[in-house]
Amino acid sequence: MVWVVIRVASPPPSESIPLEPIAKYPEVLIIGAGLAGLCCARRLAQCGVSFRILEASDAVGGRARTDVVDGFRLDRGFQVYLTAYPEGRRVLDLEALNFKPFTRGLLVRHGGRFYRLADPREAPIAALASAIRPIGTLRDQARLLRLAMRLRVGTLDDQAAKEERLTLDFLRWPNRFSEPMIDRLFRPLFGGICLERELSTSSRFFRFVMRVFSEGPAAVPALGMQAIPEQIASKLPAGSITFHTPVAQLGHRECRLANGETIRARAVVIATEGPAAARLLGDDVPDPGSNGSTTLYYATAKAPTAEAIIMLNGDGTGPVNSVAVMSNVNPAYAPPGQSLISASIVGIPNVDDLTLDLQAREQLQAWFGPDVPHWRLLKVYRIPHSLPNQTAGKLEPWQRSVRIRPGLYVCGDHRDNGSIDGAMTSGFRAAQAAMHDLAAEQA
Repeated sequence: MVWVVIRVASPPPSESIPLEPIAKYPEVLIIGAGLAGLCCARRLAQCGVSFRILEASDAVGGRARTDVVDGFRLDRGFQVYLTAYPEGRRVLDLEALNFKPFTRGLLVRHGGRFYRLADPREAPIAALASAIRPIGTLRDQARLLRLAMRLRVGTLDDQAAKEERLTLDFLRWPNRFSEPMIDRLFRPLFGGICLERELSTSSRFFRFVMRVFSEGPAAVPALGMQAIPEQIASKLPAGSITFHTPVAQLGHRECRLANGETIRARAVVIATEGPAAARLLGDDVPDPGSNGSTTLYYATAKAPTAEAIIMLNGDGTGPVNSVAVMSNVNPAYAPPGQSLISASIVGIPNVDDLTLDLQAREQLQAWFGPDVPHWRLLKVYRIPHSLPNQTAGKLEPWQRSVRIRPGLYVCGDHRDNGSIDGAMTSGFRAAQAAMHDLAAEQA
Protein backbone atom coordinates (compact mmCIF):
# COMPACT_ATOMS: atom_id res chain seq x y z
CA MET A 1 0.00 0.00 0.00
CA VAL A 2 1.20 3.51 -0.82
CA TRP A 3 0.12 6.59 1.12
CA VAL A 4 -0.71 9.49 -1.11
CA VAL A 5 -1.01 13.01 0.30
CA ILE A 6 -1.58 15.25 -2.71
CA ARG A 7 -1.35 15.32 -6.49
CA VAL A 8 0.42 18.24 -8.12
CA ALA A 9 -0.04 19.54 -11.63
CA SER A 10 2.32 18.02 -14.18
CA PRO A 11 4.24 20.03 -16.76
CA PRO A 12 3.42 19.26 -20.37
CA PRO A 13 4.74 15.86 -21.53
CA SER A 14 6.93 17.61 -24.07
CA GLU A 15 9.11 19.21 -21.36
CA SER A 16 12.70 18.08 -21.84
CA ILE A 17 14.48 16.14 -19.11
CA PRO A 18 18.01 17.30 -18.24
CA LEU A 19 20.31 14.37 -19.00
CA GLU A 20 22.94 14.99 -16.33
CA PRO A 21 20.81 14.42 -13.18
CA ILE A 22 19.11 11.35 -14.68
CA ALA A 23 22.34 9.35 -14.47
CA LYS A 24 22.05 9.39 -10.68
CA TYR A 25 18.58 7.83 -10.68
CA PRO A 26 16.96 4.68 -12.06
CA GLU A 27 15.43 4.68 -15.49
CA VAL A 28 12.07 3.52 -14.08
CA LEU A 29 10.51 4.38 -10.74
CA ILE A 30 7.79 1.98 -9.52
CA ILE A 31 5.37 3.09 -6.79
CA GLY A 32 4.11 0.04 -4.92
CA ALA A 33 5.58 -3.40 -4.16
CA GLY A 34 2.43 -5.43 -4.67
CA LEU A 35 2.21 -8.18 -7.26
CA ALA A 36 1.81 -5.73 -10.16
CA GLY A 37 4.81 -3.63 -9.16
CA LEU A 38 6.97 -6.69 -8.52
CA CYS A 39 6.11 -8.24 -11.88
CA CYS A 40 6.83 -4.94 -13.59
CA ALA A 41 10.22 -4.87 -11.87
CA ARG A 42 10.87 -8.51 -12.76
CA ARG A 43 10.43 -7.81 -16.46
CA LEU A 44 12.61 -4.69 -16.33
CA ALA A 45 15.34 -6.67 -14.57
CA GLN A 46 15.18 -9.38 -17.23
CA CYS A 47 15.86 -6.71 -19.87
CA GLY A 48 18.62 -4.92 -17.98
CA VAL A 49 16.59 -1.74 -17.32
CA SER A 50 17.38 -0.09 -13.99
CA PHE A 51 14.50 0.55 -11.59
CA ARG A 52 13.62 1.34 -8.01
CA ILE A 53 10.47 0.35 -6.11
CA LEU A 54 9.05 2.67 -3.44
CA GLU A 55 6.81 0.92 -0.91
CA ALA A 56 5.09 2.68 1.97
CA SER A 57 4.59 -0.40 4.14
CA ASP A 58 7.13 -2.71 5.77
CA ALA A 59 7.09 -5.61 3.27
CA VAL A 60 6.22 -6.68 -0.24
CA GLY A 61 2.86 -8.09 -1.25
CA GLY A 62 0.25 -5.34 -1.18
CA ARG A 63 -2.97 -7.20 -0.42
CA ALA A 64 -1.20 -10.59 -0.60
CA ARG A 65 0.17 -10.51 2.95
CA THR A 66 0.32 -13.10 5.73
CA ASP A 67 0.55 -12.38 9.47
CA VAL A 68 1.69 -14.83 12.14
CA VAL A 69 -0.52 -14.56 15.25
CA ASP A 70 0.04 -16.96 18.19
CA GLY A 71 1.64 -19.43 15.80
CA PHE A 72 -1.21 -19.28 13.25
CA ARG A 73 -0.63 -18.07 9.69
CA LEU A 74 -3.35 -15.58 8.81
CA ASP A 75 -3.64 -14.38 5.24
CA ARG A 76 -5.00 -10.86 5.19
CA GLY A 77 -8.49 -11.87 4.22
CA PHE A 78 -9.51 -15.24 2.80
CA GLN A 79 -7.45 -15.73 -0.35
CA VAL A 80 -6.76 -18.64 -2.66
CA TYR A 81 -4.47 -19.10 -5.63
CA LEU A 82 -5.83 -20.81 -8.76
CA THR A 83 -3.03 -23.11 -9.86
CA ALA A 84 -4.00 -22.83 -13.54
CA TYR A 85 -3.43 -19.07 -13.70
CA PRO A 86 -1.50 -18.64 -16.98
CA GLU A 87 0.71 -15.75 -15.86
CA GLY A 88 1.51 -17.55 -12.63
CA ARG A 89 2.64 -20.62 -14.54
CA ARG A 90 4.97 -18.40 -16.55
CA VAL A 91 6.37 -16.33 -13.69
CA LEU A 92 6.34 -18.43 -10.52
CA ASP A 93 8.25 -21.48 -9.37
CA LEU A 94 5.09 -23.35 -8.40
CA GLU A 95 6.96 -26.36 -7.06
CA ALA A 96 9.00 -24.23 -4.66
CA LEU A 97 5.84 -22.56 -3.32
CA ASN A 98 4.58 -26.04 -2.40
CA PHE A 99 0.90 -25.33 -2.97
CA LYS A 100 -1.62 -27.15 -0.80
CA PRO A 101 -4.88 -27.70 -2.71
CA PHE A 102 -8.46 -27.48 -1.55
CA THR A 103 -10.67 -30.49 -2.21
CA ARG A 104 -12.36 -30.14 -5.60
CA GLY A 105 -16.04 -29.74 -4.88
CA LEU A 106 -18.12 -27.75 -2.40
CA LEU A 107 -20.36 -28.15 0.62
CA VAL A 108 -23.45 -25.95 0.38
CA ARG A 109 -25.48 -25.17 3.51
CA HIS A 110 -29.20 -25.09 2.80
CA GLY A 111 -32.29 -25.81 4.86
CA GLY A 112 -30.41 -26.89 7.96
CA ARG A 113 -27.92 -29.31 6.38
CA PHE A 114 -24.93 -29.51 4.05
CA TYR A 115 -25.17 -30.78 0.48
CA ARG A 116 -22.12 -31.93 -1.43
CA LEU A 117 -21.42 -30.73 -4.96
CA ALA A 118 -18.67 -33.04 -6.15
CA ASP A 119 -16.36 -32.62 -9.11
CA PRO A 120 -17.48 -35.31 -11.59
CA ARG A 121 -13.88 -35.85 -12.75
CA GLU A 122 -12.77 -36.87 -9.25
CA ALA A 123 -15.93 -38.35 -7.70
CA PRO A 124 -18.37 -39.40 -10.44
CA ILE A 125 -20.71 -41.34 -8.14
CA ALA A 126 -20.96 -38.49 -5.63
CA ALA A 127 -21.46 -36.02 -8.48
CA LEU A 128 -24.33 -38.07 -9.86
CA ALA A 129 -25.95 -38.31 -6.43
CA SER A 130 -25.63 -34.58 -5.84
CA ALA A 131 -27.52 -33.84 -9.04
CA ILE A 132 -30.86 -34.62 -7.37
CA ARG A 133 -30.23 -32.55 -4.30
CA PRO A 134 -32.17 -29.30 -3.67
CA ILE A 135 -29.26 -27.05 -4.65
CA GLY A 136 -30.34 -27.45 -8.26
CA THR A 137 -32.05 -29.82 -10.65
CA LEU A 138 -30.90 -32.58 -12.95
CA ARG A 139 -31.19 -30.07 -15.77
CA ASP A 140 -28.99 -27.64 -13.84
CA GLN A 141 -26.38 -30.38 -13.49
CA ALA A 142 -26.45 -31.06 -17.22
CA ARG A 143 -26.30 -27.36 -18.03
CA LEU A 144 -23.32 -26.89 -15.71
CA LEU A 145 -21.42 -29.67 -17.46
CA ARG A 146 -22.27 -28.23 -20.90
CA LEU A 147 -21.15 -24.78 -19.80
CA ALA A 148 -17.86 -26.17 -18.48
CA MET A 149 -17.26 -27.89 -21.81
CA ARG A 150 -17.98 -24.70 -23.78
CA LEU A 151 -15.64 -22.68 -21.59
CA ARG A 152 -12.81 -25.10 -22.37
CA VAL A 153 -13.05 -24.33 -26.11
CA GLY A 154 -10.37 -22.03 -27.54
CA THR A 155 -8.03 -19.87 -25.50
CA LEU A 156 -8.68 -17.70 -22.46
CA ASP A 157 -8.43 -14.69 -24.75
CA ASP A 158 -11.15 -16.19 -26.94
CA GLN A 159 -13.42 -16.50 -23.93
CA ALA A 160 -12.64 -12.95 -22.78
CA ALA A 161 -13.49 -11.57 -26.23
CA LYS A 162 -17.07 -12.86 -26.10
CA GLU A 163 -20.06 -10.60 -25.52
CA GLU A 164 -20.10 -8.96 -22.11
CA ARG A 165 -23.14 -8.86 -19.85
CA LEU A 166 -24.05 -9.20 -16.17
CA THR A 167 -23.13 -12.62 -14.81
CA LEU A 168 -26.71 -12.94 -13.54
CA ASP A 169 -28.07 -12.42 -17.07
CA PHE A 170 -25.48 -14.83 -18.46
CA LEU A 171 -26.67 -17.53 -16.04
CA ARG A 172 -30.38 -16.86 -16.53
CA TRP A 173 -30.74 -16.46 -20.26
CA PRO A 174 -28.30 -18.28 -22.54
CA ASN A 175 -27.55 -20.94 -19.92
CA ARG A 176 -31.01 -21.15 -18.34
CA PHE A 177 -30.02 -22.13 -14.82
CA SER A 178 -32.89 -22.34 -12.37
CA GLU A 179 -33.38 -19.63 -9.75
CA PRO A 180 -32.66 -22.09 -6.89
CA MET A 181 -29.34 -23.02 -8.55
CA ILE A 182 -28.45 -19.34 -8.96
CA ASP A 183 -29.43 -18.42 -5.40
CA ARG A 184 -28.02 -21.46 -3.59
CA LEU A 185 -24.81 -22.03 -5.56
CA PHE A 186 -23.75 -19.16 -7.80
CA ARG A 187 -24.53 -16.28 -5.41
CA PRO A 188 -22.41 -17.62 -2.52
CA LEU A 189 -19.71 -19.09 -4.79
CA PHE A 190 -19.14 -15.99 -6.89
CA GLY A 191 -20.01 -13.76 -3.98
CA GLY A 192 -16.86 -15.15 -2.41
CA ILE A 193 -14.83 -14.79 -5.60
CA CYS A 194 -16.07 -11.38 -6.77
CA LEU A 195 -17.19 -10.09 -3.35
CA GLU A 196 -20.72 -9.25 -4.43
CA ARG A 197 -23.78 -11.53 -4.29
CA GLU A 198 -25.88 -9.63 -6.84
CA LEU A 199 -23.93 -11.27 -9.68
CA SER A 200 -23.46 -7.93 -11.39
CA THR A 201 -19.82 -8.77 -12.20
CA SER A 202 -18.96 -8.95 -15.88
CA SER A 203 -19.64 -12.30 -17.54
CA ARG A 204 -16.13 -12.02 -19.00
CA PHE A 205 -14.66 -12.46 -15.53
CA PHE A 206 -17.08 -15.32 -14.84
CA ARG A 207 -15.83 -17.07 -17.98
CA PHE A 208 -12.21 -16.47 -17.00
CA VAL A 209 -12.63 -17.83 -13.46
CA MET A 210 -14.69 -20.85 -14.49
CA ARG A 211 -12.14 -21.72 -17.17
CA VAL A 212 -9.21 -21.48 -14.77
CA PHE A 213 -11.09 -23.42 -12.06
CA SER A 214 -11.70 -26.21 -14.54
CA GLU A 215 -7.97 -26.54 -15.32
CA GLY A 216 -6.53 -26.72 -11.81
CA PRO A 217 -7.49 -26.63 -8.13
CA ALA A 218 -7.57 -23.69 -5.78
CA ALA A 219 -4.69 -23.80 -3.31
CA VAL A 220 -2.54 -21.85 -0.84
CA PRO A 221 1.26 -21.82 -0.59
CA ALA A 222 2.80 -23.80 2.26
CA LEU A 223 3.95 -20.58 3.96
CA GLY A 224 0.90 -18.47 3.20
CA MET A 225 -0.09 -16.11 0.40
CA GLN A 226 2.75 -13.67 1.09
CA ALA A 227 5.16 -16.35 -0.14
CA ILE A 228 4.05 -15.52 -3.70
CA PRO A 229 5.26 -11.88 -3.78
CA GLU A 230 8.28 -12.78 -1.66
CA GLN A 231 9.39 -15.31 -4.26
CA ILE A 232 9.18 -12.70 -7.03
CA ALA A 233 11.00 -10.12 -4.91
CA SER A 234 13.79 -12.57 -4.07
CA LYS A 235 14.84 -12.64 -7.74
CA LEU A 236 15.19 -8.84 -8.01
CA PRO A 237 18.52 -7.03 -7.57
CA ALA A 238 19.49 -6.44 -3.95
CA GLY A 239 18.47 -3.04 -2.61
CA SER A 240 15.99 -2.32 -5.39
CA ILE A 241 13.01 -1.99 -2.99
CA THR A 242 12.80 0.81 -0.46
CA PHE A 243 10.29 0.27 2.38
CA HIS A 244 8.61 2.78 4.70
CA THR A 245 8.69 5.27 1.83
CA PRO A 246 5.33 6.99 1.32
CA VAL A 247 4.95 9.17 -1.76
CA ALA A 248 3.72 12.71 -1.10
CA GLN A 249 3.55 14.19 -4.60
CA LEU A 250 3.72 13.06 -8.17
CA GLY A 251 5.32 15.38 -10.69
CA HIS A 252 6.49 15.04 -14.27
CA ARG A 253 8.79 12.01 -14.30
CA GLU A 254 9.49 12.43 -10.61
CA CYS A 255 8.12 11.62 -7.17
CA ARG A 256 8.47 13.69 -4.02
CA LEU A 257 8.60 11.63 -0.84
CA ALA A 258 7.12 12.55 2.52
CA ASN A 259 10.63 13.34 3.79
CA GLY A 260 11.04 15.97 1.08
CA GLU A 261 13.38 13.96 -1.14
CA THR A 262 12.68 14.10 -4.87
CA ILE A 263 13.47 11.09 -7.04
CA ARG A 264 13.54 11.50 -10.79
CA ALA A 265 13.37 8.89 -13.50
CA ARG A 266 12.74 8.63 -17.20
CA ALA A 267 9.54 6.69 -16.47
CA VAL A 268 7.20 6.38 -13.49
CA VAL A 269 4.89 3.38 -12.98
CA ILE A 270 1.99 3.66 -10.52
CA ALA A 271 1.55 0.09 -9.25
CA THR A 272 -1.03 0.61 -6.51
CA GLU A 273 -4.58 -0.55 -5.93
CA GLY A 274 -7.25 1.34 -7.86
CA PRO A 275 -8.28 4.03 -5.32
CA ALA A 276 -4.66 4.98 -4.59
CA ALA A 277 -3.88 5.18 -8.31
CA ALA A 278 -6.90 7.43 -8.82
CA ARG A 279 -5.78 9.76 -6.02
CA LEU A 280 -2.39 10.09 -7.66
CA LEU A 281 -3.52 10.36 -11.25
CA GLY A 282 -6.90 12.08 -11.00
CA ASP A 283 -8.92 12.08 -14.20
CA ASP A 284 -6.28 10.05 -16.03
CA VAL A 285 -7.32 6.93 -14.09
CA PRO A 286 -10.77 7.17 -12.45
CA ASP A 287 -11.37 5.19 -9.28
CA PRO A 288 -12.71 1.79 -10.45
CA GLY A 289 -14.78 1.37 -7.31
CA SER A 290 -14.15 -1.25 -4.65
CA ASN A 291 -15.59 -4.51 -3.42
CA GLY A 292 -14.67 -5.06 0.20
CA SER A 293 -14.43 -8.14 2.37
CA THR A 294 -14.24 -9.12 6.02
CA THR A 295 -12.63 -12.26 7.43
CA LEU A 296 -12.83 -13.63 10.95
CA TYR A 297 -10.18 -16.16 11.97
CA TYR A 298 -10.93 -18.60 14.78
CA ALA A 299 -8.74 -21.08 16.65
CA THR A 300 -10.07 -24.34 18.07
CA ALA A 301 -8.74 -27.70 19.19
CA LYS A 302 -11.52 -29.55 17.35
CA ALA A 303 -12.20 -28.70 13.71
CA PRO A 304 -15.84 -28.87 12.56
CA THR A 305 -14.80 -31.03 9.60
CA ALA A 306 -11.74 -33.00 8.56
CA GLU A 307 -12.06 -31.94 4.91
CA ALA A 308 -10.06 -29.33 3.02
CA ILE A 309 -13.22 -27.99 1.44
CA ILE A 310 -15.01 -24.65 1.08
CA MET A 311 -18.44 -24.48 2.72
CA LEU A 312 -20.94 -22.02 1.25
CA ASN A 313 -23.97 -20.25 2.66
CA GLY A 314 -26.73 -21.38 0.29
CA ASP A 315 -29.51 -19.86 2.41
CA GLY A 316 -28.32 -16.26 2.18
CA THR A 317 -29.07 -15.62 5.85
CA GLY A 318 -26.48 -14.54 8.39
CA PRO A 319 -23.30 -12.55 7.78
CA VAL A 320 -20.93 -15.43 6.86
CA ASN A 321 -20.77 -16.29 3.17
CA SER A 322 -18.20 -19.11 3.33
CA VAL A 323 -16.14 -21.11 5.78
CA ALA A 324 -12.94 -23.11 5.38
CA VAL A 325 -10.76 -24.97 7.87
CA MET A 326 -7.45 -23.63 6.64
CA SER A 327 -5.37 -26.04 8.72
CA ASN A 328 -7.06 -28.94 6.88
CA VAL A 329 -5.83 -27.44 3.63
CA ASN A 330 -2.38 -26.66 4.98
CA PRO A 331 -1.38 -27.97 8.44
CA ALA A 332 1.35 -25.30 8.66
CA TYR A 333 -1.39 -22.65 9.08
CA ALA A 334 -1.90 -23.74 12.71
CA PRO A 335 0.27 -24.93 15.61
CA PRO A 336 0.21 -28.67 16.44
CA GLY A 337 -3.06 -29.73 18.03
CA GLN A 338 -4.91 -26.63 16.84
CA SER A 339 -7.17 -25.82 13.90
CA LEU A 340 -7.59 -22.54 12.02
CA ILE A 341 -11.04 -21.61 10.74
CA SER A 342 -11.69 -18.81 8.25
CA ALA A 343 -15.17 -17.27 8.15
CA SER A 344 -15.58 -14.88 5.22
CA ILE A 345 -18.10 -12.09 4.78
CA VAL A 346 -18.92 -10.19 1.60
CA GLY A 347 -18.45 -6.46 2.17
CA ILE A 348 -17.72 -4.46 5.33
CA PRO A 349 -20.49 -4.87 7.95
CA ASN A 350 -21.52 -1.70 9.74
CA VAL A 351 -21.06 -3.15 13.24
CA ASP A 352 -18.10 -3.37 15.59
CA ASP A 353 -15.94 -6.49 15.83
CA LEU A 354 -17.61 -7.73 19.04
CA THR A 355 -21.09 -7.54 17.51
CA LEU A 356 -19.89 -9.10 14.26
CA ASP A 357 -18.27 -11.97 16.15
CA LEU A 358 -21.51 -12.66 18.04
CA GLN A 359 -23.53 -12.59 14.81
CA ALA A 360 -21.09 -14.92 13.07
CA ARG A 361 -21.02 -17.36 16.00
CA GLU A 362 -24.82 -17.50 16.12
CA GLN A 363 -24.91 -18.49 12.44
CA LEU A 364 -22.01 -20.94 12.70
CA GLN A 365 -23.39 -22.61 15.81
CA ALA A 366 -26.42 -23.56 13.72
CA TRP A 367 -23.97 -25.02 11.18
CA PHE A 368 -21.50 -26.80 13.46
CA GLY A 369 -23.05 -27.20 16.90
CA PRO A 370 -22.19 -26.36 20.51
CA ASP A 371 -18.41 -26.15 20.12
CA VAL A 372 -18.62 -22.83 18.24
CA PRO A 373 -19.00 -20.60 21.34
CA HIS A 374 -15.67 -22.00 22.56
CA TRP A 375 -13.76 -21.01 19.44
CA ARG A 376 -11.13 -18.33 20.10
CA LEU A 377 -11.27 -15.26 17.87
CA LEU A 378 -7.74 -14.55 16.62
CA LYS A 379 -8.25 -11.55 14.36
CA VAL A 380 -10.78 -9.69 12.22
CA TYR A 381 -9.63 -8.31 8.86
CA ARG A 382 -11.73 -5.60 7.24
CA ILE A 383 -10.42 -4.81 3.77
CA PRO A 384 -12.38 -2.02 2.04
CA HIS A 385 -10.60 -2.55 -1.28
CA SER A 386 -10.19 -6.29 -1.73
CA LEU A 387 -11.04 -6.18 -5.43
CA PRO A 388 -11.91 -3.56 -8.02
CA ASN A 389 -15.54 -3.27 -9.06
CA GLN A 390 -15.92 -5.37 -12.21
CA THR A 391 -19.55 -4.92 -13.11
CA ALA A 392 -20.56 -5.35 -16.73
CA GLY A 393 -18.91 -2.64 -18.82
CA LYS A 394 -15.86 -2.30 -16.56
CA LEU A 395 -13.99 -5.03 -18.49
CA GLU A 396 -14.51 -3.48 -21.92
CA PRO A 397 -11.91 -3.91 -23.21
CA TRP A 398 -10.63 -6.93 -21.26
CA GLN A 399 -7.24 -5.23 -20.85
CA ARG A 400 -7.23 -1.45 -20.35
CA SER A 401 -4.23 0.63 -21.38
CA VAL A 402 -1.32 0.82 -18.94
CA ARG A 403 0.18 3.86 -20.71
CA ILE A 404 -1.11 7.23 -19.49
CA ARG A 405 1.42 9.01 -21.71
CA PRO A 406 5.08 8.42 -22.50
CA GLY A 407 6.93 8.45 -19.19
CA LEU A 408 3.85 7.68 -17.03
CA TYR A 409 2.26 4.25 -16.63
CA VAL A 410 -0.18 2.45 -14.35
CA CYS A 411 -0.67 -1.22 -13.48
CA GLY A 412 -2.69 -3.31 -11.08
CA ASP A 413 -5.64 -5.68 -11.14
CA HIS A 414 -7.87 -2.72 -12.06
CA ARG A 415 -6.15 -2.59 -15.48
CA ASP A 416 -6.70 -6.29 -16.34
CA ASN A 417 -9.02 -8.29 -14.08
CA GLY A 418 -9.54 -8.58 -10.35
CA SER A 419 -7.30 -11.54 -9.71
CA ILE A 420 -3.70 -12.36 -8.84
CA ASP A 421 -3.22 -13.26 -12.48
CA GLY A 422 -4.62 -9.91 -13.60
CA ALA A 423 -2.29 -7.97 -11.30
CA MET A 424 0.76 -9.91 -12.47
CA THR A 425 -0.14 -9.56 -16.15
CA SER A 426 -0.67 -5.82 -15.84
CA GLY A 427 2.79 -5.40 -14.30
CA PHE A 428 4.37 -7.18 -17.25
CA ARG A 429 2.40 -5.01 -19.70
CA ALA A 430 3.46 -1.80 -17.94
CA ALA A 431 7.12 -2.79 -18.13
CA GLN A 432 6.77 -3.54 -21.84
CA ALA A 433 5.11 -0.19 -22.52
CA ALA A 434 7.75 1.73 -20.54
CA MET A 435 10.64 -0.03 -22.29
CA HIS A 436 9.07 0.61 -25.71
CA ASP A 437 8.83 4.34 -25.01
CA LEU A 438 12.31 4.55 -23.49
CA ALA A 439 13.75 2.91 -26.60
CA ALA A 440 11.84 5.34 -28.85
CA GLU A 441 13.16 8.34 -26.91
CA GLN A 442 16.71 7.12 -27.19
CA ALA A 443 16.47 6.28 -30.90
